[in-house]
Order: sequence, then C-alpha cells, then structure tokens
Amino acid sequence: MEKESTLGVDRRALVLGATTNSSRYAFIATKRLQQYGIDVVPVGIREGDINGTPIVLGQPALENIETITLYLNPKRQEAYYDYILGLNPKRIIFNPGTENPVLAKLAKEQGIQSEVACTLVLLSRGVY
Repeated sequence: MEKESTLGVDRRALVLGATTNSSRYAFIATKRLQQYGIDVVPVGIREGDINGTPIVLGQPALENIETITLYLNPKRQEAYYDYILGLNPKRIIFNPGTENPVLAKLAKEQGIQSEVACTLVLLSRGVY
C-alpha cells in the first residue's frame, strides 16, 4: 500500500539498525516513513539502500534529527549511547525488543522523550 501524506513534512528520522533485508521491521519502517513524507536516514552496519536511500554506515554527523527509531537490541545499543544522545533528538522510539531503561534514563536526563512503541503502528494510526 503506497500512502502519500503530509504527516512528515519538515520531519527527519534516523532508523538505527537499518538493513536491506526486506523482511525486517527496520526495512519496512524506513519505507513506511518515506511514504509518509518523512526525511529518513537509515543507519546500519552493511552497505545497501532502501527504496533508493543509501544506508549510512557508522555514526554519521547529522543535524535536525527529530526522532530516532531503534531496531537494535539493548546490548547493541550500548556502543551508540553517546552518538544517540549527541544527536539531541526530540524523542527516541524503542520498538518491540529494543526496550532499554538505561538509555531511556540517560535520554530523560537530557530532556529527550522516550517512547516504547512500534513505529509502524504509530504511523498506521496517524499518531507518529
């Protein structure tokens, strides 16, 4: 289902844990965010692209990230704590399986909202 929307106008999201595997939720979420008009930066550990958008490797310097949506388990997130917090997003979405009280606490201390939710569900309900 291709759905165009103005929901994402002037919004920028980082998908951490991006992959070219079309059966993975990070891939599906990246495509869905794009369909909603959200500027998406997929960040992963392997080169490739999602719907024509290159997957960025490592911890790229980025600005104006509103939302980071996580697709890494809590143990893998540890290497990204400084990176995630340094981007100073408005919020972090902990998708199912990524819940991390330590990172959520660090984010709260910096005034970053944390949300345990599913990006795909938020988009489908129009409450992203």
